[in-house]
Amino acid sequence: MITDMRDNPPNVLLITADQLRYDCIGSSGKYPVRTPNLDLLASQGTVFSAAYSHIPVCGPARQSLLNGRRAETFGALWNFNGALPVASLEPRHYCWARTLAEHGYASAFLGKWGVHPTLDPTAFGYGSYIGEADYGRFAKSSYPDAKFANGYFGEPNPIPVEHSQTHWLAARAVEAMERLQSAGSPWHMALHFPEPHLPCRPSGRFADMYAPESVPEWNGFRDTFAGKPYIQRQQLYNWGVETFTWDDWSPVVARYYGVISQMDEAVGIVLQALDRLGEADNTIVIFTADHGDMCGSHRMMDKHYVLYDDVVHVPLMIRYPELAGRGTTCSRFVYSFLDLPPTLLELLGLQSHDPGNLQGRSLAPLLSGASDATEWRDAVIASYNGQQFGLYTQRMIRTNEWKYVWNLTDTDELYDLAADPAELDNKVGDSAHAGLVKELRRRLYEQLNTDGDAVVANEWMRRQLLQGSKL
Repeated sequence: MITDMRDNPPNVLLITADQLRYDCIGSSGKYPVRTPNLDLLASQGTVFSAAYSHIPVCGPARQSLLNGRRAETFGALWNFNGALPVASLEPRHYCWARTLAEHGYASAFLGKWGVHPTLDPTAFGYGSYIGEADYGRFAKSSYPDAKFANGYFGEPNPIPVEHSQTHWLAARAVEAMERLQSAGSPWHMALHFPEPHLPCRPSGRFADMYAPESVPEWNGFRDTFAGKPYIQRQQLYNWGVETFTWDDWSPVVARYYGVISQMDEAVGIVLQALDRLGEADNTIVIFTADHGDMCGSHRMMDKHYVLYDDVVHVPLMIRYPELAGRGTTCSRFVYSFLDLPPTLLELLGLQSHDPGNLQGRSLAPLLSGASDATEWRDAVIASYNGQQFGLYTQRMIRTNEWKYVWNLTDTDELYDLAADPAELDNKVGDSAHAGLVKELRRRLYEQLNTDGDAVVANEWMRRQLLQGSKL
């Protein structure tokens, strides 16, 4: 039992990656990406093999992480990039980092922000901030002749590894950790790597770590898009990849692998510093990602307009020596971001300061192996609301066996995950599964309604889900 406001509160080190697939770290055992430092962390804690992004878009996902609620509930539907009017998390909204600050935690935020278009993390409870713009100024002044010409498809980075963004951020994180530790109070550091988000530009030895000819095809690469929503094939044309073969994609994927391995080394630098400070046994270490990346799977790029596992299935591992779970794997459905706020409040003994409306669940029972962990969710819900190529609304429910995607203005999707884990064959029109589709639609509606998703707040949308008024 974790009591309210512990006598010796642990530190919190939260490390995230941007656009990292679950199957591209060593502990997944899926693809040949070398991540020795993350593998070591996995062996020392609990790996959640069924962790999912609840909204696979950078900005809304990160806002949800701080607030503990689905982004749609406070109006955050897409990234703020000038193309669309935006709503975002505001300082008046709940933020668990502020709760930690109010209870004596010193804190620092480093790396990708994406939570507010004008306000930085210090407006949301963090004590200091070093971001991507700071690195950009360093790189421009130190390597003014560094040029890039291959756009989103990536290329080798002429900046040496030690001065690459991954390692520069790791060095700043070590400095911040040492400063926080010297203050004599518990601390929280958020280190949000912008990698391996496209364009992938690995440096030095990581640039040629993976030979393109040795990179295996994604299981979902050979998609014909038969019976699938129009937007998926259109995405190939949006990106100009409609004629790409695997020979075209494999160098892009090789660079994706390379940047992941480079980031892994940077993670190792930070974790080794934590060991040197003697704080490893008194620090909750979390590693996860906001969402994944198509990176050629289904012949597509980036993460928009789809809810395939390529973009919603993400890594999550937690090391907390005080609890059981060393080197264990938990296969329960969890959310990479929504479940972290209640988890941290409980592990830090601050559960009485839970605002009462968080939409995730504490993972503490799963970490400790408590018996009440048997009563757990048996499905996850994810959403998408459109972005730079036009508005497009999707909602997904995924169980162990099936995935149903509600595409409000196009063909729905249904995948038999046991027979078709790559999600190539859309079975939504198969009359044999009509009863299943009806049940999944009902379950999806009930959860969206409970979570306050306005997309089901009108009669026409309810008809689609509850009355089968959907082709």
